[in-house]
Amino acid sequence: MIDTSFSSLQTNPQFSALILILVLWELFWKGIALWKAARESQRYWFIAILILNTAGILPILYIFLFKKGRKGI
Repeated sequence: MIDTSFSSLQTNPQFSALILILVLWELFWKGIALWKAARESQRYWFIAILILNTAGILPILYIFLFKKGRKGI
């Protein structure tokens, strides 16, 4: 029988690697988006990106779709 409890997932090295990759992915995109929102004086975007953890989705959307001015990184 397969043990699907959360405690067994925490000790799984593949699960730990996946979590680490997701954390680094989120930090990268969040950092870029926060920097751009601060430079553009977009207070509401800055707060939303800072508070919400969306695995990089919200920062990517901000950078490529909603940012004023020049698009892209």
